[in-house]
Amino acid sequence: MHVNNEVGTLQPVAAIGELCRRHGALFHCDAVQSVGKLPLDLNTLAVDYLALSAHKLYGPKGIGALYCRSGAPALSPLISGGGQEFGMRSGTLNVPGIVGLGVAAELAGTEIASEALRLTSLRNRLYAGLCQEIPGTHLSGSLSERLPGNLHVCFEGLRPGTLGRALPTLAASAGSACSASSAKPSHVLTALGIAPELAQAGLRLTLGRMTTADEIEQAIALIGAAVTKLRSTKGLPF
Repeated sequence: MHVNNEVGTLQPVAAIGELCRRHGALFHCDAVQSVGKLPLDLNTLAVDYLALSAHKLYGPKGIGALYCRSGAPALSPLISGGGQEFGMRSGTLNVPGIVGLGVAAELAGTEIASEALRLTSLRNRLYAGLCQEIPGTHLSGSLSERLPGNLHVCFEGLRPGTLGRALPTLAASAGSACSASSAKPSHVLTALGIAPELAQAGLRLTLGRMTTADEIEQAIALIGAAVTKLRSTKGLPF
């Protein structure tokens, strides 16, 4: 994973790629979270294969792409038939999806640097505001080595699973979409050494192209009020 899909932290893909090359190991990278949001140089990353998805850069759902380095060993297809896509994935091509992915990538590329700066500023304001409004706010992972539009925080003194239900008007997540049906503490947060009770009081906030400064201030106020109310019902001295 180039960017963790839950806490948004960046992984040292370039260093891993160089290590793999020195030892003759093939390297596949899941870059679904980073393509269109961070500038990527495939030579610098030293990957052999890289996967991306259109819906993460405002393209249509149901279409993605797999980059294969020139000279990398050929992959065995999972779907055989007419030999489309160089024999790697047979079947009728999803032309509207392919075009949508191309246009989305082109648009993202024209504003990737400026948008990263804007989102980083908004994200840092969001984090600072939450820390100011809510004592016992904990950042999950690094603040600097992080996707510009991602913030994951955990709050002390909450019952597991209560925060999301207390924020019906805020589009936020208690974890990754891949583990939305699980009631267990996130394995990502557990691996970071975060205590189970704190891990189950986490919130993933994702900023995007349409996010405004006013919405950041609204989010700070909504989350602050919700956490304060939940803590008061638990009788904690915050």
